Amino acid sequence: MDFDLTAEQREIQRLARAFAEAEIAPNAADWDRAHAFPRELLGRLGELGLLGVCVPETDGGAGADFVSYVLVLEELSRADAGVGVTVAVHTSACTLPLLAHGSVEQRAEFVPPLARGEVIGAFALTEPGAGSDAGALRTRAERTDDGWHVSGTKQWITNGSFAGTFLLFARTDAEREGARGVTAFVLDAAHVAVTREEEKLGLNSSSTADLAVDAVVPAERLLGEENHGFRIAMSTLDGGRIGIGAQAVGIAQAAYDVARAYAVERRAFGQRIGDFQAIQHKLANMALEIDAARLLVYRAAWAKQAGHPHTAEGAMAKLFASETARRQTAEAIQILGGYGYTKEFPVERYYRDAKITEIYEGTSEIQRLVIARELLGKPAVGGS
Repeated sequence: MDFDLTAEQREIQRLARAFAEAEIAPNAADWDRAHAFPRELLGRLGELGLLGVCVPETDGGAGADFVSYVLVLEELSRADAGVGVTVAVHTSACTLPLLAHGSVEQRAEFVPPLARGEVIGAFALTEPGAGSDAGALRTRAERTDDGWHVSGTKQWITNGSFAGTFLLFARTDAEREGARGVTAFVLDAAHVAVTREEEKLGLNSSSTADLAVDAVVPAERLLGEENHGFRIAMSTLDGGRIGIGAQAVGIAQAAYDVARAYAVERRAFGQRIGDFQAIQHKLANMALEIDAARLLVYRAAWAKQAGHPHTAEGAMAKLFASETARRQTAEAIQILGGYGYTKEFPVERYYRDAKITEIYEGTSEIQRLVIARELLGKPAVGGS
């Protein structure tokens, strides 16, 4: 059993960390207040190969592995979780499913621009009445002479306001209930309309939009098999959860870094507050849980890269890492005391950013269901 990163993985990690520390972290507080980050940042990430890090070179990517990808997400999220989730959804939820399920023609058309960052991707599954119960979606796709007429609404779509390629799910068989009868489609920005930009507790620099779609798309925009889109959605989430776990680890690590530095510098009652046992225990627990979360994420990433089953592993990584991020960002605020509750220090932002990792790409409750059903051999949540 080898816990060391390869030389290539370490180099990619160093590249992502250097970029994040120089270009992202110094601006994260301003982007949080502005509720956006400059779109040219994505172009620079694309130039560095960080938007297609685990996409084969033949498809326009950097040709690294999935472990390298989660290392990138961790470093970006450590600087700004909004940038982290933008990259995560672009890669895990749009580019990789197209790579895995697309035809030769679809891969050639859509994947290279996404991998190079020329186009940003989005994943459109959630609807006002279909969140954890994704099989309840009501967006429709009906056959026409020219292809498919897709109509409906989508909610809380990350990157929705500026994405150019959308992996969108619609019901193609009205007679089937639940997960049956759902199909995946590849849409362009021209096919959707942004109806609202969501105001959120955290991740303010990222775009979260509601969409309306009423468009005819060519027949070749159907991804995979008709009425088997739910399988694509669930397999996408299996990998996407690992990325969200990496995001949560990055947030928690950032909070720990600030808390530790403060404990060393802040003095009370004639000594560093880090010399008090209560603070020492908090820091020890933070380091312990963050390390455990990181190892779970790396294990799940390794399993996916190796082609092993990783549904339970991804759910475990996402569940533990997200709950760790929520707990330990709160502890960072406690260590800083009143300063932690102000915007003078970034830990309040980390706390706000951490909470969503327990909700999107499957709530903590859904993760526990996924893990239990894998252990007991029951059908997956919303099975076909």
